[in-house]
Amino acid sequence: MPAQHPEPHLVPRPTRAALRPGHFTLDPTTTLRISPGAEPAADLLRTLLAPATGLRLRPAPDGEFVLALDPHLGGLGDEGYGLTIGAHGVLLRAARPGGLLNGIQTIRQLLPVEALAAEPRRGTAWLLPCAEITDVPRHPWRGAMLDVARHFQPVSYLRRYVDLLALHKINVFHLHLTDDQGWRMPVAAYPKLTEIGGHRARSMTGPAGSDTYDDRPHGGSYTRAELVDLVAYAAARGVTVMPEIEMPGHVRAALAAYPELGNDPGRELDVWTQWGVCDTVLGVHDEVLDFCRTVLDEVMDVFPSPYVHIGGEECPTTEWSRSAAARARARAQGLPGPEALHGWFLGAIGEFLVQRGRRPVGWAETGTELPLSFTVMTWRDPSHTLAAARRGHDVVSAHHRATYLDYAQSAAPHEPLAQPGAVVDLRAVHAHEPVPEGCAPEEAGRVLGSQAQLWTEFVTTPERIEYLTYPRLCALADRGWSGATGWTDFNERLDGHLERLDALGVRRRP
Repeated sequence: MPAQHPEPHLVPRPTRAALRPGHFTLDPTTTLRISPGAEPAADLLRTLLAPATGLRLRPAPDGEFVLALDPHLGGLGDEGYGLTIGAHGVLLRAARPGGLLNGIQTIRQLLPVEALAAEPRRGTAWLLPCAEITDVPRHPWRGAMLDVARHFQPVSYLRRYVDLLALHKINVFHLHLTDDQGWRMPVAAYPKLTEIGGHRARSMTGPAGSDTYDDRPHGGSYTRAELVDLVAYAAARGVTVMPEIEMPGHVRAALAAYPELGNDPGRELDVWTQWGVCDTVLGVHDEVLDFCRTVLDEVMDVFPSPYVHIGGEECPTTEWSRSAAARARARAQGLPGPEALHGWFLGAIGEFLVQRGRRPVGWAETGTELPLSFTVMTWRDPSHTLAAARRGHDVVSAHHRATYLDYAQSAAPHEPLAQPGAVVDLRAVHAHEPVPEGCAPEEAGRVLGSQAQLWTEFVTTPERIEYLTYPRLCALADRGWSGATGWTDFNERLDGHLERLDALGVRRRP
């Protein structure tokens, strides 16, 4: 955006934008001219603006506010849009429906901040500044992961979470549904997954004896209908919900419900009440593979996302080494030892997903250990992003020193309990470049983008989620959509954008 026009502080920054003299006024007489295929965008515009403005925005063949879907528009891709605001009319154009949805979020930011309120704001003039904007994202993957396995959050909050992602043009909501400490998604064939696996004996945020230790039981799970509705709600806002079902490690909650799926079928387990890496993992007998396929069939039925995340990381192989059945499976598959069962297991599950038209996603410890069919999420080191891209993987950069929002935002003593480790402040998130140095053009093209993570060992409430997420997610959104922007430029825009977060009641870090 030209430096002489610091207003209106758009986040993320548009590709090209020029403000012009004058404004367009939205009032009760304003009508929408809606091209075929643009109806969902019109519905979203009305839904978002009605609470504060009360405007009906009725359709009319000669409406001065035009929503135009034109697949022949060049250069805008799946998510780009063009927005022209004049004193007598507005034209929002895109080649794909997603572009129109992104343009509507820009229109929300261009309006007075009162337009974001949840209740009527009478007496406000709903003015859009005259402008010419062409906007195309740099990266196709701009994600945010929320862990609801460690601490459950109601679906009503997940919808709010989606609303805030959409405002920032974050297009992937990575929903971490299962782990050692809880299983949140119902599976009809395995009802105990939520009946037993959805509850643990303690909430346990901090260590025993600390001020943050919580000895009360914790639990919760979603209904199928809630998840289906969430997917539709997010899609209407341009956000894809990608589910994560962990395997073959991080499965203690599932084994508490169905111990026969483990390496010691006669053992009784509880849903884990500790944090860290649990050495209790799935067995590798046929019943386990049938279980995983059945679960994933239901997951795919609920979540139409082209990507399905199956975790795959932090899987100790100690139990397999001790198990005669696992050692026999390794020999039968011609593997050098039980340790190699990890790659075999992920290969079998990945092939199952590919055969059903989905793309498996996994966390990578080194960037090169997952089957080639996997989209890789690299989190340990940026060099792993380069290694995975060179190997031929599509990659999402999730470097923990720049994208893990469960780390403290500063070293100040007033910060809440956080994941042990280095500070991840706003500047670190803003500076994160998804494409590492040394990438050839072909390799760089395999880096889909970046994603923020919020693991919830120490995060129990929506208030704490928002404190940790904002404004740091604004920086990731800006980098993912706009590419590199100057720190001063970002801060100037963020200063104005914080008023929007406040109008939405976001309980952000001051």
